Amino acid sequence: MSHLVRSLRAKLGRHSLAFALALLAWAWFSTTRALLVLVTARQTGVALGDLPGVFLRGALFDLLFVAYAATPLVLWAALLPERAWRWRLNRGLVWAMSFGCLYGLLFVTIAEALFWEEFGARFNFIAVDYLVYTHEVIDNIFESYPMVPILLGLGAVAGGLLWLGRRIVTGALAAESSEWARFVPALGLLLFVVVTVQGIDQRVGRGAENPFVNELASNGPYQFFAAFRNNELDFAQFYPTIDDAQADRVLRAAIATPRAEFTTNAPFAITRRTESATPQERLNVVLVMVESLSGRFLARYGNQDGLTPHLDALAGQSLTFDQFYATGTRTTRGLEAVTLSIPPTPGRSIVKRIGRETGFTSLGTVLGQNGYDAKFIYGGRGYFDNMNAFFAGNGYGIVDQNTVAKADVHFENAWGMSDEDLYSQVLREADAASAAARPFFFHVMTTSNHRPYTFPDGRVALPSGSGRNAAVQYTDWAIHDLLERASTRPWFEDTVFVVVADHCASSAGKVDLPIERYRIPCMIFSPKHVEPAVVDTVGGQIDLAPTLLALLGVTYQAPFFGRNLLEVPANHGRALVGTYQVLGLFEGGVMTTLSPVKRIAQRVERPGQPGDGLSIDDPELLERCIAYYQGSSQFFADHVSGAPSIRAPGP
Repeated sequence: MSHLVRSLRAKLGRHSLAFALALLAWAWFSTTRALLVLVTARQTGVALGDLPGVFLRGALFDLLFVAYAATPLVLWAALLPERAWRWRLNRGLVWAMSFGCLYGLLFVTIAEALFWEEFGARFNFIAVDYLVYTHEVIDNIFESYPMVPILLGLGAVAGGLLWLGRRIVTGALAAESSEWARFVPALGLLLFVVVTVQGIDQRVGRGAENPFVNELASNGPYQFFAAFRNNELDFAQFYPTIDDAQADRVLRAAIATPRAEFTTNAPFAITRRTESATPQERLNVVLVMVESLSGRFLARYGNQDGLTPHLDALAGQSLTFDQFYATGTRTTRGLEAVTLSIPPTPGRSIVKRIGRETGFTSLGTVLGQNGYDAKFIYGGRGYFDNMNAFFAGNGYGIVDQNTVAKADVHFENAWGMSDEDLYSQVLREADAASAAARPFFFHVMTTSNHRPYTFPDGRVALPSGSGRNAAVQYTDWAIHDLLERASTRPWFEDTVFVVVADHCASSAGKVDLPIERYRIPCMIFSPKHVEPAVVDTVGGQIDLAPTLLALLGVTYQAPFFGRNLLEVPANHGRALVGTYQVLGLFEGGVMTTLSPVKRIAQRVERPGQPGDGLSIDDPELLERCIAYYQGSSQFFADHVSGAPSIRAPGP
């Protein structure tokens, strides 16, 4: 050991510690892979001929992660002056960091073993998703495993390993390194990291037909951080599937509507040319998507607190969809569904898949190609959740807090400007478009109905900052104020206003996807052009674009998964809802859910019931559910891979 320490210190100086830890981690990951192969070879079908590829590709991914993880320590050792390197504080930090690295390596090993046992895979977006539901996950882990003894035991083992390698730590702290010896390794490592980040990704390890071979060749921590960027799960690997040809046939039958013809027979190419039943009216559209406006806040859907008198009155004056459901539980999922008319794909919404979120045929591109001024107008800063990149890349101009003059914002909190200030921007943009004699389509996203629930004083009975009910009251007041102010404009009579929520304020329940927790209001208001009526057909956010385009009389071509709800019989409605992992189809009073490790569940669940219906077995609904999600996942994959797509026609 002493000879090794002297050799490392002589050649690497301060960097000897980072090198030793990296070497240990690389060997540790290889050992973990070998153990996984030995334990699971029979059940995973890994053949002897697969092993060279498993270990060679695995060594590459191990090296990549080790290099990335070592970069902070190497930079720290390179940049710290000689005197500061010997400070007592720095010595303490180096010892603590060394212990943390060893503890982390042990912890990751245990976590990977447990994750593999449950999912048969390395870390992926499910592991990332666990960070979103930290409270539930931690409670479950502590109830399922003796975590206190495990964590204390890992600490003892890490301490023992650190004691065995103490001379490496003290040697690095005592090493005298010239600037040349400090900076050359650091620059070399940085160059390696930059090149590999740009040139290598997860696809390098996905060459085998057997998915278990690909998983064994991966590196768990590398996969975990890659999942942060890619934000998705492989549907075919983790969810039940059917034959592609059958899935394509079922999907086409499910989304078929009158006057719509598929433009190609290619698998999962669902682009349709939809002929309008009425002449096109170049009406303006203001689509207001309200943060967290659950249906349960409205008196129309049972609330008795009088929170939304204006919205309840508006529902009686609008084309109102009483069985309308949010696609997911996050703002970006609602934005994705309304804009692209696509069901949720496993993982985060398309909005947040950086580098894969643009170039779709959207509601904005369809209307833009029909001469509309299409804009996304947001009360906050649109770089949040990648919203600006998504909308700018799919046919929209951008108006957000960063583009608005400070003098025009009279109230703001951490999330952005108040709804009334946001609506003032909408009116200003509408006035400008009207003056240019150009129809406009504005997709407006609010922020006020969000913690900390603050808004300008004196607007509603409940005080600002006092909770969700106060914010809902203000939301209701602000929408009424928008319509009152808009009614004085010359463009008002020829404008269609859409009010819809992005998602519910809470979607948790006793079961996966309790349908009542996804119910949201959806109203289309235009006194001169849209007759008030109630639509009881079950539908959801992916149906809004086709329904709106039908009302506007637009003939268009687009790969929309949604349907015009005005042409769907009341007993043939359906809603597609999901979380990051669980995907569901609600149809005919039955909720069918798909979840990782190819789990399937079906239960009777009707709106208004608590979500604890009886389990049933309906093969036809199951097949349709799989077809929707298998199709949407393949559609997204084809889009990302550059498969030929048919764009919407010009005006």
